Amino acid sequence: MKKPEILSPAGNMERLEYALAYGADAVYIGGRDYSLRAKAGNFTVEDIRKAADTVHAVGRKLYVTMNIFARNRDFKDMAAYVRELAEARVDAVIVADPGVMAVIRQAAPKLRIHVSTQANITNTEAARFWGGTGAARVVLARELSATEIAEIARDSGVETEIFVHGAMCIAYSGRCLMSKFLADRDGNRGDCAHSCRWKYHLVEEKRSGRLHEVEQDNRGVHFFNSKDLSLIRHIPEIVKTGVDSIKIEGRMKSTHYVAVITKIYRQAIDRYCADPDAYEVDPEWLEEIEKVSHREYSTGFFLGGRGEEVLDYARYEKTHDFVGLVTGYDDERGLVEVKVRNRLSRDEPVDILSARSLVKDYRIPEMFDLKKHEPVAVSHAGFHVGVPSKGPWPEFAILRRRVQGAPKD
Repeated sequence: MKKPEILSPAGNMERLEYALAYGADAVYIGGRDYSLRAKAGNFTVEDIRKAADTVHAVGRKLYVTMNIFARNRDFKDMAAYVRELAEARVDAVIVADPGVMAVIRQAAPKLRIHVSTQANITNTEAARFWGGTGAARVVLARELSATEIAEIARDSGVETEIFVHGAMCIAYSGRCLMSKFLADRDGNRGDCAHSCRWKYHLVEEKRSGRLHEVEQDNRGVHFFNSKDLSLIRHIPEIVKTGVDSIKIEGRMKSTHYVAVITKIYRQAIDRYCADPDAYEVDPEWLEEIEKVSHREYSTGFFLGGRGEEVLDYARYEKTHDFVGLVTGYDDERGLVEVKVRNRLSRDEPVDILSARSLVKDYRIPEMFDLKKHEPVAVSHAGFHVGVPSKGPWPEFAILRRRVQGAPKD
């Protein structure tokens, strides 16, 4: 049995550290240029060096995205950037454009290349083609079934990677022009305006001033919205495909999202590979994926068929708000130090999530503003507070609060 790598996203250094702490085997990030997430925090070259050192110190891997579809002007400084990535000792770069790949092969011949899902690889011959050009791995299109994925993994001669969780684009593996047409923001260059999520009206050709409301019924009429992908219920089928890596979407997502989703896939993969015969889906995993911000979940095309369940009017939903990060412990004063990310009140029940534990409905007895050195009843984003405790809380722990009106676990 091949145990697949778990590949997690990181939009900044904090999320990279949490991805590692919660079980990622590898992390993918974007630089300031050539990446398809222009609005993510992204990494300078110096940041990438630090990220590589951080990842390698714990025996993991770092991949950097260069997956734009390049224009001529993009090639001016590209070779120098590639050499800097090689010097930073990144483990691979993720590309979609053959021209970008050619520059990498010339500027840093030993640098591993992974071909992005944007290249729309849907068959064994395409995977072999990219392998023949020097690619070490191909990220398969999201439109493939488990059977098709298994065939390519078995016969292509290159490593394979698939997405298992996160947002899905309405366009074919992300190749979309809608945002460019409507907002002059090119999704193929990392600047998607998410035009498919906008609210639309129906207009009859000869009645341009009359806007007809597009309403949802039990059959649905929203043309462009897609649900989020989640394959946590199908770990045995994933492992049996023989893929080398399973990928979590989300370089724009929060630290809470990265930690939670990495943790549940880590636990699921480890549990199945340790004893396939005894494996069962843990109900807590299904509870956890509801706690992060997400659209309604779907299995996409993985189980076969035409993916009808992918499309719907998919609003964001969640059961919990991410409210803070545990950053340390002050032995002298007996205070757990918390960086607050959202409103946090004294005596309010919160979850304390860590890589190996979960404490539910803990009530914070007191809080102290560590900057002003005074007690506070309510803290807000940007506060650094201390919470009395007889000992430290788990490293990289996260605090979250149930959304008002959300159902109980």
